[in-house]
Amino acid sequence: MIAKSYIEPTVKNPLLVLHGDTRKLIRKIPNNTIQCVVTSPPYWGVRDYEVENQIGAEPDLNDYINHLVEIFSEVRRILRPDGTFWLNIGNTYTSGGRKWRQEDSKNKGRAMSYRPPTPEGLKKKDLVGVAWMLALACQREGWYLRNDIIWYKPNCQPESVKDRFTVAHEYLFLFSKSEKYFFDQDAIKEPTTDRNGLKNKRTVWSINTEPCPEAHFAVFPRALIRPCVLAGTRENDLILDPFYGTGTVGVVAKENNRRCVGIELKKEYIEISRKKTSAVQRAFILAG
Repeated sequence: MIAKSYIEPTVKNPLLVLHGDTRKLIRKIPNNTIQCVVTSPPYWGVRDYEVENQIGAEPDLNDYINHLVEIFSEVRRILRPDGTFWLNIGNTYTSGGRKWRQEDSKNKGRAMSYRPPTPEGLKKKDLVGVAWMLALACQREGWYLRNDIIWYKPNCQPESVKDRFTVAHEYLFLFSKSEKYFFDQDAIKEPTTDRNGLKNKRTVWSINTEPCPEAHFAVFPRALIRPCVLAGTRENDLILDPFYGTGTVGVVAKENNRRCVGIELKKEYIEISRKKTSAVQRAFILAG
Protein backbone atom coordinates (compact mmCIF):
# COMPACT_ATOMS: atom_id res chain seq x y z
CA MET A 1 0.00 0.00 0.00
CA ILE A 2 1.33 3.47 -0.90
CA ALA A 3 0.64 6.08 1.78
CA LYS A 4 0.85 9.86 1.32
CA SER A 5 1.93 10.63 4.88
CA TYR A 6 3.21 9.06 8.06
CA ILE A 7 0.99 6.27 9.38
CA GLU A 8 1.95 4.81 12.75
CA PRO A 9 2.45 1.04 12.49
CA THR A 10 -0.01 -1.12 14.38
CA VAL A 11 0.24 -4.58 15.88
CA LYS A 12 -1.56 -5.89 12.79
CA ASN A 13 0.58 -3.84 10.38
CA PRO A 14 3.84 -3.52 12.34
CA LEU A 15 6.27 -2.31 9.68
CA LEU A 16 6.25 1.04 7.83
CA VAL A 17 8.97 2.01 5.34
CA LEU A 18 9.26 5.60 4.10
CA HIS A 19 11.09 6.07 0.80
CA GLY A 20 13.06 9.29 0.50
CA ASP A 21 15.53 11.60 2.22
CA THR A 22 15.43 11.07 5.96
CA ARG A 23 16.18 14.78 6.49
CA LYS A 24 12.72 15.53 5.12
CA LEU A 25 10.67 12.48 6.02
CA ILE A 26 11.61 12.33 9.69
CA ARG A 27 9.81 15.66 10.12
CA LYS A 28 6.50 13.86 9.40
CA ILE A 29 6.78 11.82 12.60
CA PRO A 30 4.99 13.40 15.60
CA ASN A 31 6.74 14.42 18.83
CA ASN A 32 7.36 11.80 21.54
CA THR A 33 6.28 8.89 19.31
CA ILE A 34 9.27 6.54 19.08
CA GLN A 35 10.49 4.44 22.01
CA CYS A 36 13.86 3.42 20.56
CA VAL A 37 16.07 4.38 17.60
CA VAL A 38 18.66 1.95 16.27
CA THR A 39 20.63 2.98 13.21
CA SER A 40 23.88 2.90 11.30
CA PRO A 41 24.22 5.94 9.02
CA PRO A 42 26.50 5.94 5.97
CA TYR A 43 30.10 6.37 7.08
CA TRP A 44 32.00 9.38 5.82
CA GLY A 45 33.95 8.76 2.63
CA VAL A 46 33.69 4.97 2.83
CA ARG A 47 31.08 3.88 0.28
CA ASP A 48 29.34 5.27 -2.81
CA TYR A 49 25.63 4.37 -2.77
CA GLU A 50 25.13 6.01 -6.18
CA VAL A 51 22.13 8.11 -5.12
CA GLU A 52 21.74 11.86 -5.26
CA ASN A 53 22.22 13.79 -1.99
CA GLN A 54 23.62 10.75 -0.20
CA ILE A 55 24.94 11.41 3.29
CA GLY A 56 28.56 10.33 3.67
CA ALA A 57 29.70 11.81 0.36
CA GLU A 58 30.14 15.38 1.63
CA PRO A 59 33.55 16.81 0.61
CA ASP A 60 33.73 18.61 3.97
CA LEU A 61 33.78 16.42 7.10
CA ASN A 62 32.10 19.19 9.10
CA ASP A 63 29.12 19.13 6.73
CA TYR A 64 28.78 15.38 7.30
CA ILE A 65 28.79 15.83 11.08
CA ASN A 66 26.34 18.72 10.90
CA HIS A 67 23.93 16.82 8.64
CA LEU A 68 23.79 13.90 11.05
CA VAL A 69 23.50 16.11 14.13
CA GLU A 70 20.55 17.85 12.47
CA ILE A 71 18.85 14.50 11.81
CA PHE A 72 19.55 13.28 15.33
CA SER A 73 18.06 16.49 16.71
CA GLU A 74 14.83 15.42 14.99
CA VAL A 75 15.34 11.96 16.48
CA ARG A 76 15.41 13.51 19.93
CA ARG A 77 12.19 15.41 19.17
CA ILE A 78 10.26 12.29 18.18
CA LEU A 79 11.75 10.04 20.86
CA ARG A 80 9.64 9.41 23.94
CA PRO A 81 11.04 10.98 27.15
CA ASP A 82 12.20 7.55 28.41
CA GLY A 83 13.55 6.47 25.00
CA THR A 84 17.05 5.47 23.88
CA PHE A 85 19.11 6.04 20.73
CA TRP A 86 21.69 3.46 19.61
CA LEU A 87 24.19 4.69 17.01
CA ASN A 88 26.55 2.36 15.15
CA ILE A 89 29.40 4.25 13.48
CA GLY A 90 32.91 3.42 12.33
CA ASN A 91 36.08 5.43 11.87
CA THR A 92 37.94 6.02 8.62
CA TYR A 93 41.28 7.21 7.34
CA THR A 94 42.12 10.17 5.12
CA SER A 95 42.19 9.26 1.43
CA GLY A 96 45.75 10.48 0.89
CA GLY A 97 44.76 12.56 -2.12
CA ARG A 98 43.16 9.71 -4.07
CA LYS A 99 40.08 10.75 -6.09
CA TRP A 100 38.37 7.36 -6.57
CA ARG A 101 38.65 3.68 -5.61
CA GLN A 102 38.17 0.62 -7.77
CA GLU A 103 36.30 -2.53 -6.76
CA ASP A 104 38.03 -5.83 -6.21
CA SER A 105 36.91 -9.42 -6.69
CA LYS A 106 36.37 -9.96 -2.95
CA ASN A 107 34.59 -6.68 -2.25
CA LYS A 108 32.53 -5.19 -5.10
CA GLY A 109 31.04 -2.65 -2.72
CA ARG A 110 34.50 -1.13 -2.30
CA ALA A 111 34.29 0.84 -5.57
CA MET A 112 33.84 4.60 -5.22
CA SER A 113 33.49 7.34 -7.83
CA TYR A 114 34.64 9.98 -5.31
CA ARG A 115 37.01 10.35 -2.37
CA PRO A 116 36.74 13.32 0.01
CA PRO A 117 39.79 15.55 0.44
CA THR A 118 41.87 15.39 3.60
CA PRO A 119 40.10 17.47 6.29
CA GLU A 120 41.79 20.66 7.39
CA GLY A 121 44.21 20.03 10.23
CA LEU A 122 44.75 16.35 9.35
CA LYS A 123 47.48 14.68 7.32
CA LYS A 124 47.82 11.93 4.74
CA LYS A 125 47.25 8.51 6.41
CA ASP A 126 45.64 10.02 9.53
CA LEU A 127 42.89 8.18 11.39
CA VAL A 128 40.05 10.71 11.20
CA GLY A 129 38.27 9.72 14.43
CA VAL A 130 34.88 10.62 12.95
CA ALA A 131 33.00 8.22 15.27
CA TRP A 132 33.98 10.15 18.38
CA MET A 133 33.59 13.50 16.60
CA LEU A 134 29.97 12.60 15.90
CA ALA A 135 29.31 11.20 19.38
CA LEU A 136 30.65 14.31 21.10
CA ALA A 137 28.74 16.58 18.72
CA CYS A 138 25.54 14.76 19.71
CA GLN A 139 26.44 15.15 23.37
CA ARG A 140 26.91 18.90 22.90
CA GLU A 141 23.48 19.05 21.28
CA GLY A 142 21.84 17.71 24.44
CA TRP A 143 21.99 13.92 24.24
CA TYR A 144 23.06 11.94 27.31
CA LEU A 145 26.01 9.79 26.19
CA ARG A 146 25.68 6.63 28.29
CA ASN A 147 28.00 4.01 26.76
CA ASP A 148 30.59 3.51 24.06
CA ILE A 149 30.27 -0.15 23.08
CA ILE A 150 33.02 -1.81 21.08
CA TRP A 151 31.69 -4.05 18.32
CA TYR A 152 34.54 -6.51 17.74
CA LYS A 153 34.26 -8.25 14.35
CA PRO A 154 36.08 -11.63 14.38
CA ASN A 155 35.48 -11.98 10.62
CA CYS A 156 36.51 -8.41 9.77
CA GLN A 157 37.50 -7.42 6.24
CA PRO A 158 41.21 -8.21 5.61
CA GLU A 159 43.52 -5.27 4.92
CA SER A 160 46.83 -5.29 3.07
CA VAL A 161 48.34 -2.54 5.22
CA LYS A 162 51.93 -2.96 6.43
CA ASP A 163 52.37 -0.05 8.84
CA ARG A 164 49.32 -0.32 11.12
CA PHE A 165 46.92 -2.93 12.54
CA THR A 166 43.90 -4.29 10.69
CA VAL A 167 40.77 -2.54 11.91
CA ALA A 168 38.46 -5.12 13.54
CA HIS A 169 36.00 -2.96 15.48
CA GLU A 170 33.36 -0.26 15.24
CA TYR A 171 31.48 1.72 17.86
CA LEU A 172 27.92 1.45 19.12
CA PHE A 173 27.03 4.53 21.17
CA LEU A 174 24.10 4.46 23.58
CA PHE A 175 22.37 7.82 24.05
CA SER A 176 19.29 8.74 26.06
CA LYS A 177 16.93 11.68 25.75
CA SER A 178 16.54 12.10 29.51
CA GLU A 179 18.54 11.41 32.65
CA LYS A 180 16.18 8.53 33.49
CA TYR A 181 15.02 6.19 30.73
CA PHE A 182 13.73 2.70 30.04
CA PHE A 183 16.49 0.08 30.05
CA ASP A 184 15.80 -3.62 30.58
CA GLN A 185 19.15 -4.87 31.81
CA ASP A 186 17.73 -8.28 32.72
CA ALA A 187 16.70 -8.95 29.11
CA ILE A 188 20.31 -8.95 27.92
CA LYS A 189 22.24 -10.36 30.88
CA GLU A 190 25.04 -12.78 30.07
CA PRO A 191 25.87 -16.16 31.63
CA THR A 192 28.73 -16.42 34.10
CA THR A 193 31.01 -19.33 34.87
CA ASP A 194 28.87 -20.06 37.93
CA ARG A 195 26.02 -22.51 37.47
CA ASN A 196 22.86 -20.59 36.54
CA GLY A 197 24.65 -17.30 37.16
CA LEU A 198 24.04 -14.12 35.17
CA LYS A 199 25.96 -10.84 34.91
CA ASN A 200 25.34 -7.46 33.36
CA LYS A 201 26.27 -7.31 29.69
CA ARG A 202 29.75 -5.89 29.08
CA THR A 203 30.75 -3.16 26.62
CA VAL A 204 32.73 -5.31 24.20
CA TRP A 205 30.50 -7.38 21.90
CA SER A 206 32.07 -10.05 19.68
CA ILE A 207 29.73 -10.37 16.68
CA ASN A 208 30.42 -11.49 13.12
CA THR A 209 29.39 -9.30 10.22
CA GLU A 210 26.60 -10.58 7.94
CA PRO A 211 27.09 -10.50 4.15
CA CYS A 212 24.39 -9.14 1.87
CA PRO A 213 25.11 -10.44 -1.67
CA GLU A 214 22.43 -8.21 -3.24
CA ALA A 215 24.06 -5.06 -1.85
CA HIS A 216 27.69 -6.27 -2.25
CA PHE A 217 28.74 -5.51 1.32
CA ALA A 218 28.29 -6.66 4.91
CA VAL A 219 25.27 -5.19 6.71
CA PHE A 220 24.17 -4.33 10.23
CA PRO A 221 24.12 -7.86 11.84
CA ARG A 222 21.00 -8.99 13.70
CA ALA A 223 23.07 -10.01 16.71
CA LEU A 224 24.23 -6.40 17.10
CA ILE A 225 20.71 -5.00 16.92
CA ARG A 226 18.95 -7.55 19.12
CA PRO A 227 20.41 -6.39 22.49
CA CYS A 228 19.47 -2.80 21.64
CA VAL A 229 15.90 -3.80 20.89
CA LEU A 230 15.53 -6.05 23.94
CA ALA A 231 17.08 -3.55 26.36
CA GLY A 232 15.42 -0.46 24.90
CA THR A 233 11.85 -1.60 24.25
CA ARG A 234 8.90 -3.64 25.48
CA GLU A 235 6.66 -5.76 23.26
CA ASN A 236 4.77 -3.70 20.65
CA ASP A 237 6.91 -0.61 21.29
CA LEU A 238 7.82 1.46 18.25
CA ILE A 239 11.37 1.48 16.85
CA LEU A 240 12.84 3.79 14.19
CA ASP A 241 15.77 3.30 11.84
CA PRO A 242 16.27 6.54 9.86
CA PHE A 243 18.89 4.84 7.65
CA TYR A 244 16.98 1.63 7.04
CA GLY A 245 19.23 0.13 4.36
CA THR A 246 18.32 -3.49 3.70
CA GLY A 247 15.97 -3.66 6.66
CA THR A 248 17.77 -5.63 9.36
CA VAL A 249 16.28 -3.51 12.16
CA GLY A 250 12.83 -4.31 10.79
CA VAL A 251 13.62 -8.01 10.80
CA VAL A 252 14.78 -7.94 14.43
CA ALA A 253 11.79 -5.83 15.44
CA LYS A 254 9.35 -8.33 13.96
CA GLU A 255 11.22 -11.32 15.40
CA ASN A 256 10.74 -9.80 18.85
CA ASN A 257 7.15 -8.53 18.49
CA ARG A 258 8.02 -4.86 18.12
CA ARG A 259 6.77 -2.31 15.59
CA CYS A 260 9.17 -0.50 13.30
CA VAL A 261 9.47 2.57 11.04
CA GLY A 262 12.28 2.68 8.50
CA ILE A 263 13.40 5.52 6.24
CA GLU A 264 15.52 4.71 3.20
CA LEU A 265 16.72 6.81 0.24
CA LYS A 266 17.67 4.00 -2.14
CA LYS A 267 14.67 2.17 -3.63
CA GLU A 268 16.70 -0.95 -4.42
CA TYR A 269 17.48 -1.44 -0.73
CA ILE A 270 13.80 -1.24 0.14
CA GLU A 271 13.14 -4.09 -2.27
CA ILE A 272 15.87 -6.13 -0.59
CA SER A 273 14.37 -5.35 2.83
CA ARG A 274 10.94 -6.47 1.62
CA LYS A 275 12.35 -9.90 0.81
CA LYS A 276 14.29 -10.13 4.08
CA THR A 277 11.26 -9.36 6.23
CA SER A 278 8.76 -11.46 4.27
CA ALA A 279 9.32 -14.50 6.50
CA VAL A 280 8.60 -12.66 9.75
CA GLN A 281 6.32 -9.73 8.93
CA ARG A 282 2.55 -9.59 8.91
CA ALA A 283 2.41 -6.48 6.78
CA PHE A 284 4.79 -4.23 4.86
CA ILE A 285 3.68 -0.68 4.03
CA LEU A 286 5.73 1.45 1.65
CA ALA A 287 5.03 5.13 2.11
CA GLY A 288 6.14 7.87 -0.25
